[in-house]
Amino acid sequence: MPRRPTPIALAAVLLAAALAGCSATPTPAATPAAASKPPAATTPAPAPAGSAPSETFAVGVRLLRLNRGGDRPLPVTIWYPASGDAGKAPKRGATAANGRFPVVVFSHGLGGRPDDYAALLTPWTAAGFVVAAPTFPHTSRGTDNNAFDVLKQPADVSYVLDQVLALDTKADDPLRGRLATDRVAAAGHSAGGVTTIGLFGVNRDKRLDAGLVFAGTGIGVGTAFAGTAAPQLFVHGQADEVVKYAAGKAVYDAVPWPKAMLSLPKGDHGRGLLGNGAALRVITDTSVDFLRWTLYGDEKAKARIPEGATRGGIATLDDHL
Repeated sequence: MPRRPTPIALAAVLLAAALAGCSATPTPAATPAAASKPPAATTPAPAPAGSAPSETFAVGVRLLRLNRGGDRPLPVTIWYPASGDAGKAPKRGATAANGRFPVVVFSHGLGGRPDDYAALLTPWTAAGFVVAAPTFPHTSRGTDNNAFDVLKQPADVSYVLDQVLALDTKADDPLRGRLATDRVAAAGHSAGGVTTIGLFGVNRDKRLDAGLVFAGTGIGVGTAFAGTAAPQLFVHGQADEVVKYAAGKAVYDAVPWPKAMLSLPKGDHGRGLLGNGAALRVITDTSVDFLRWTLYGDEKAKARIPEGATRGGIATLDDHL
């Protein structure tokens, strides 16, 4: 798992977000205009029913090297459903499976990298989703860990989506014809959760149909969400020592759309929340069913969420889906 950020580092992230509202040149898709009011939420368009795959896929992996503006390198790890035997380790360059698969863009936490989250993201892929996870230039492991750079990451994510979705029509690309470009979700952990929340603000990325926030929070929760309704799943450990549970719950409470919050009484910021074991299985199963419902229109998956989320007494679920 990624190195856990200190409370001071996360405080810097939140301060940066707060200061962004005073900036003369806010980053597009990252900070709401101070004088703007979020438009009224509308009912989300249903995903095409009956399109969810019944099989489990093998997992392929590739690296897409991107650079936004020439000075923001964004290597993107892409996990995708592949042909072959399911259950094996992800294979680089594997042939993509037949079909069109929804896309989930995932943002890592401060001091993390996409591979740190493979135990969560590869099951998503095996269930029939393409997962694109950028490595951010100033908040990933081995960089200067400039927490204020989180302000620029929502725009990074939107740029990554531009480039990844374009692969569906790019001649000779292995993912040509394999992406359901009209079915997209965003997810993130910790500082990546802050990034994800930023994508659903007044200047939101309109392509997003759903969001998943792991141990994340935000600033200005009264105006944090805007535009067409997009269901949200929050996952937070009640023993989180970095982003306090109350901070995540406050943002969750402000979500005006269909939503649910999976709370882990013994979950901390990283290990107990996303580490291996029973808690990870509950989180994985719940998030897969949430994605199957929001991106595939699988009503049976939605119906499984309450029971699966509370299996074994590991977590509780506040369900307003």
